[in-house]
This record gives sequence, C-alpha cells and structure tokens, in this order.
Amino acid sequence: MPGESNLLREASSPYLLQHADNPVHWRPWGRAALAAAQQTGRPILLSIGYAACHWCHVMAHESFEDPATADLINRFFVAIKVDREERPDIDHLYMSALNAMGEQGGWPLTLFLTPEGAPFWGGTYFPPTPRWGRPSFRQVLTAIATAWDKDRAAIGQSAASLTDALTALARAHPGQGVTPADIARATAHLLQATDHEQGGMRGAPKFPNPPIFRLLWQHGTLAGEPAARAAVQLLLRRMARGGIHDHLGGGFARYATDAVWLVPHFEKMLYDNAQILDLLSLVHAATPDPLYAAAAAGIVTWLRRDMAVAMPAGIAFAASEDADSEGEEGKFYVWHEAEIDALLGPESAPFKLAYDVTAAGNWEGKTILRRITEPGPEALEARLAASRARLLAARAARIRPGRDDKVLADWNGLAIAALARASAVFAAPEWLDVAASAYRAVTGPMAGADGRLAHAWRRGRISAAGLLDDQAAMARAALALFEMTGDARYLADAERLAMVARTWFGNQEGAFTTAASDADDLPLGAAARAVIAADNATPAGNGLMAEVFARLYHLTGEDLWRVRAEAVIAACSGRTETLPACPTLLAAAEMLAAGGSVTVIGNPHDPATMALLATARAAPDPTLAALACADANSVPSGHPARGKTTLHGAPAAYVCRRQTCGLPISAAADLAAALQGRQLIRG
Repeated sequence: MPGESNLLREASSPYLLQHADNPVHWRPWGRAALAAAQQTGRPILLSIGYAACHWCHVMAHESFEDPATADLINRFFVAIKVDREERPDIDHLYMSALNAMGEQGGWPLTLFLTPEGAPFWGGTYFPPTPRWGRPSFRQVLTAIATAWDKDRAAIGQSAASLTDALTALARAHPGQGVTPADIARATAHLLQATDHEQGGMRGAPKFPNPPIFRLLWQHGTLAGEPAARAAVQLLLRRMARGGIHDHLGGGFARYATDAVWLVPHFEKMLYDNAQILDLLSLVHAATPDPLYAAAAAGIVTWLRRDMAVAMPAGIAFAASEDADSEGEEGKFYVWHEAEIDALLGPESAPFKLAYDVTAAGNWEGKTILRRITEPGPEALEARLAASRARLLAARAARIRPGRDDKVLADWNGLAIAALARASAVFAAPEWLDVAASAYRAVTGPMAGADGRLAHAWRRGRISAAGLLDDQAAMARAALALFEMTGDARYLADAERLAMVARTWFGNQEGAFTTAASDADDLPLGAAARAVIAADNATPAGNGLMAEVFARLYHLTGEDLWRVRAEAVIAACSGRTETLPACPTLLAAAEMLAAGGSVTVIGNPHDPATMALLATARAAPDPTLAALACADANSVPSGHPARGKTTLHGAPAAYVCRRQTCGLPISAAADLAAALQGRQLIRG
C-alpha cells in the first residue's frame, strides 16, 4: 500500500515501542488494522509477545530488523503486533488456535490470519535460516504468500475449521457444580504430578505454578492432608534456595530452565512474585521459617525498589523486568569468582561456600548464586548478609535489564492482596500501606465512568480496556484490604466491582467472558468471546470471581453472594476431566462449602481486640475471612455470628464455618491454636 510505514511509534506499550523502528510496516491491533487487511485482501501476519520475552528479542533482531525479511512481510502481508500483556484476550484466542493446530504454544507467537482475523497456520519462534528441523522465517513467509495466491480455497477451509474449534473452546460447559469428591480427586491428581525431591511439578522446565500449590495448601489444611501441605513447603524451600531466587535483590524469575531450580529464565514478572508472596505468607503462618520470611521480605523490597510506578493517586507496580541486558540473557545477575573475590576480600571464602561460587561456575562458565549450605550460626548469617549487600551495591552499577513499566490492573490486584496478607503474617504494617497506595493508584486514573477498571495504563494513558480479570483481581484486593483494615469502603468497592463484572462480563449461564460485551475489536464474532476457567500462570477470571463471591458470602452472610458463587462454579463444572486445570475455581468451591470467617467483636482500640484481629488476619487457612465488628450490633444481619456477644464486655473471637460458629475465644493464643487445628471436610 502506498505510504505505508511502521505505526507503532505512537503506542504506549514498551513491547510495541521496542519494534517501532523495525523496517516492518507494523500496525497495532485494532479495527483500523483489520480494516486495512480487508481492504487490501492480504493475509495478516500476527506477532504476539511481551517486553521481557527473550526469544521475542531474538526473533526481532534476526528477522524484524532485517530489511530483506521486512520487504517480504510488507509486500505480502498486513503486519500486526500485539503485546500479550496488554491484550491477553487476543493472545488467548490465538494461542488456543495454535494449540488446536497441534502445536506447542509459547512466545513469540507467530500466526497467519485471513483478512477477517481467522487463523489458518502458525508457530512460535522461526529462525532466520533453516535449523533444528524448522524452516527459516523467510521460507515460511514465501510459502504462505504463495499458498494465499494459489490455494486460497484450502486456506479458507482450514480457517473455517479452526474458527469452529475456537468457538467450541470459548463456550462454557455447565454442570451440576463441584463436589468434595471432585476436589479430592483433582488435588490427588495434582499431588501425584509433583516432584517429591525438587519440589514443583515433575520435570523441566520448572514453573512456580502458584494456583496449583495454593489449592494444595488450602485442601491440605482443610482436609488434614500433610502430604499436600508438604508439597507446598518443599516447593518454597527449593525455590527460595535455588538460582530462580534473586538472593541479592529479592524476587523470583519466571521459571527455571532445568529440573533443580538452578538456571532461571531471568525475567521477573509481577504476577509470579505476587502469588509467591501469598504462598510464603500462608505457609509461614502455619510453620514459621526464617527462609520464608527472608524470601517474602526480598519480594517486597524488590517491588518497592525496582517496580514502583508513580501514578496520580499512589504508587503502583510495573509489569516486569527483562531477562536480557546488553543483549545477553542473565548478564546482570551472574558472577565470576574473581569478581566476588575482589569485592569481598577475606569474606569471599564463606560466601562462595554458601552460594555455590567456583572457578568453573555452575552455568556456562559463570555462577548463578544459589544457597547450597544449611543456615549457620547467627554471626555467620550476619556476615553473609553483609556480603550480599556489598555485592548488590556493586551489581547496581551494571547496566540494568529493561523494565516494562505499564501498570496492569489484574496483576496489581494480585500484588495488593498478597501484600495485605503478608503485612499481617509478617507483622509488617508498612506493607499494608504499600498495598493501600497501589490500590488507590489503580482505582484512580484506571476507573471509568461506568465503574469498570481499565486493563493497562502507562505514562498517563490508558492503552487497553478493562477485562474480567481486572475487575475480579481488584475486587479480591479490595476484600483483602477490608479484612486487614476493617474499612467498610473497601467492602463497598468489592461489591461494586462484583456488580460491574456481572453487568459487562456475565453470561446467561452464570459464568463470565474474558472480554466485555461491548468490546468492538474482537475477531470471529461474539461466539468466540471466551469463558475461561482453566488457570494459567495467573488465576482465571472465573475462578477469581467465584472466590470473590464466596468470600463476600462469608463476610456478609448475604445469600445473594452464595447463589452467584454457585452459579459460576456450576457453569464451569461440566467437564470433570478438566477440573485439575482449574485450581482457583476448585479452591473457590471448597471455600464456599467449607470456609467461613473469624469474627472478632470488640472495641477496635482495645489491645485485646487488636491482638485477636492480628491473629485472625494471619490465619494459615485461606478459606477463613477476617471480620472486625466493633460490637454485636455491627455484625451483618445474615452472618452466623449475628447475635453473638463479647465475654463480659471483653472482646471475643468466633470461628465460623458452614454458617455455624464455635464458642467464643478471648485470648489471642487460644485463637491461634484454634486456627492451627485441622478442620476435616465432610461431604
């Protein structure tokens, strides 16, 4: 087309801006790009990635920066770039298409579409020359262009078949709900797939998989199954000591490429660290361990130091940090023995022994720090801490990896909820202030007039409309803040966001679609608007909504929320064989059936009340909500603790499950003992 050019320069996404100077005539996703394809009759080359993606960078340098490759793309295709973090709805649609083709997913995601947006062929990374049994990207481009010119009818049939498959995948599968037996079978299946030596799931690469392990922790706690709880403890111990953990700067990388947590894919994602922080809090609440405490403090330090994004109403968190610096993966994080010797001097020997530093290195001639010795005497640990601080200061002088500083509402919601819980478990009230600031930040400029929260914001601009996960994760965050502060405004926010989600994302079966009902740039029609119950690296929106409804029910006693929770769960429960892929939904079903609240009644300024509340808020059981009531009259009318009183004027706590409350507890130590007990599930 005459006058075509790269149109990404006006984008706000850091990932799109990384490609703004490519000779490829990229367009951002939207109605204009789809209209251009239909006007020209050209197929679409769709490339999806994200700013911290190492192989996205590789393919960009090899192919999208290459003039000859760009010329092929510009002559035969309409080229569209998508930031998967900015448009997870588009990414999910086309990743599902790739999986339907029998291909393994990943990023960069490379797909070829008809001008109407229907996929017909694709893959992930393609090399610039044939290798590893894969054709070169230029060979692929030429073959697709030839097929489009000479065999368009066959392509149309393939696209139609895939579209039918995607429409089927997008539908909800209603059932009768989730039973305790369903949950027990799914958790047993997941537990069987864990690695009993190294933690996590068996094999390599190793991902944290927080939704799975949160379900295992919850079910193990409720059902009194020590093996399920032990799997979570093992995961966190191995990760906290492994190379996936940044022992100097805090936080965890996205995954380990090996089976022993040594070699990370060095990018750091907000969503991983938020969920790992929540797991650390739950496990530490049951079995306090300095290892968990240090890892949790490291995550929070990293969030505050490296991920803070100033917004008009507060400080939120950036999406990710890159794996690469100076064009090399992991360069910022790894060490040579000589560097450590020079920096630490006489303190080098104990540090090298503790953190696996050798002349040969433990990865490609370099060292990834990992803790290989058991904790030692307090004096030794203090020396090691001083050495870590010295190395961190030296590392700060290196060229940092790039940071994707867009603010995503759903990922921030996960972080806010985790910080709120962690503030209680680790007795760190300043972390609650951080959570409240991030909540204000997101609910300020990212809130629309209709109550919906936008999905993505960067430097004063909203770049993506709100999705289900944004409303659900932020409603969950509001509930976490309500439980930790007692401020009723957070409860009102959670109820409002729950209603917003029903209005704009609800369907007739009781479930929710990822995209809103008024989304106008989705391909393949309304039938392909997905209902997602299976978790990925982040919890699925339907599972989060079910949890929000269940928690609202336990906090308020209003039957409306129970009915809505049951509706979501039933709408997604029709295929029992897929339930192990839906741990957040299963956890919500278990929370609804067997969870409850710890209701503390008493003067909020009374030290005894504060002690009971601190204990309730640090419960190791995620199915128990914490509810603060100044007096008996402020207990919600439908709540099972309604009518309960204080003990002779002294504060009292009631542990309520299944709409039945236990005897009043007046001492924080007694409440802690009660919360550490096992509550067996009965069907």
